[in-house]
Amino acid sequence: MPRAGDRVKRNRLHSLCPYFAMFPETFVQEQVDAYTKARDLVFDPFSGRGTTLLQSLLMGRRAIASDINPVAYCISGAKASVPKLSTVLKRLAVLERNFDPTAQERSAAALPEFFSHAYCPVTLSQIVFLRETLAWRRTTVDRFIAALVLGSLHGEMDKSSSYFSNQMPRTISTKPDYSVRYWTEHKLSAPERDVFDLLRKRAEYRLNSDAPSMRGSVALIDARKSSAAFGRYKRQVNLIVTSPPYLDVTRYEEDQWLRLWFLGHDPFPTYSKVSVDDRHTAPAKYWAFLSSVWRGLAGILSPKCVMICRIGTKHLSLDALNAGLSDSLSAVFSGVRVLRPAVVSNIRNRQTEYFHPGTTGCLSEIDLAFELTF
Repeated sequence: MPRAGDRVKRNRLHSLCPYFAMFPETFVQEQVDAYTKARDLVFDPFSGRGTTLLQSLLMGRRAIASDINPVAYCISGAKASVPKLSTVLKRLAVLERNFDPTAQERSAAALPEFFSHAYCPVTLSQIVFLRETLAWRRTTVDRFIAALVLGSLHGEMDKSSSYFSNQMPRTISTKPDYSVRYWTEHKLSAPERDVFDLLRKRAEYRLNSDAPSMRGSVALIDARKSSAAFGRYKRQVNLIVTSPPYLDVTRYEEDQWLRLWFLGHDPFPTYSKVSVDDRHTAPAKYWAFLSSVWRGLAGILSPKCVMICRIGTKHLSLDALNAGLSDSLSAVFSGVRVLRPAVVSNIRNRQTEYFHPGTTGCLSEIDLAFELTF
């Protein structure tokens, strides 16, 4: 187990699947070092790809996490309970033996035009088979394999042979119509990939790093239900390290529609009539939402819990972000003490600029640290 302040070699499980708006594990390491001791409990109510959860487990802390996005739940869950490489390879061998390309022809043919441009026929058949076969919600090994698929489902084929798809960003799924136009205009064809072979190689690579000795717990829930979902941890959470969905920046149902399809959803982007924990265009509603999240998790926090929050926007000033987050916490907790000055970071090298020149996303982020008391 690393000692406080140590810089350790990056665990390959951290990059199991590329993810939009992710903070680095070194950020989590710094907070865990500063505010916890061995076996303290760390929580992330907006888990994303599970960086807080995995890094905390690697450092000998207990860790729990939640997310309403099935993609985030699958990836975080894969890191919370990491299977042995031998178990993954054995399961992949069984899946490959059971794969019959003709059995998936009808399912593949029924998909929208996007899929025939995005994947070559044999690759698509293998993906469809895994989509219909993996019990990722129920079993640890299938969840890990599903997370491996999500990590390779789309990406830059010109930079790596690890991706199954035609040219796409690795962090988000571009919309179907735009993608087909882009591939047609650039005369791009989907590469032929053997999904099973790539998954074996990916498993061997990812599991070459040590897995955590402890296991975490992840819930597929609205963050406002955290205390109910994690009732067994009443008054135990010592540290929260999280990054709420940014104000007016992204909507996971749009940006991750292809990964959502693999996990059983529609084969096209869908849009919720009522936003739950993704994009809010009105600041007042956004801060009210966050207050309801803090109220929903208060029951599992220790009497003096530290919260580290990275938050961003493309419209509000950093002072307004600071004030809004502070007010949202003060509406729930009797004591909200600032632990250190806010840290500001500017975002550069946005990957979507390569595919959508001129787009604007989150332009700045701010890191805030509070001690919360009841």
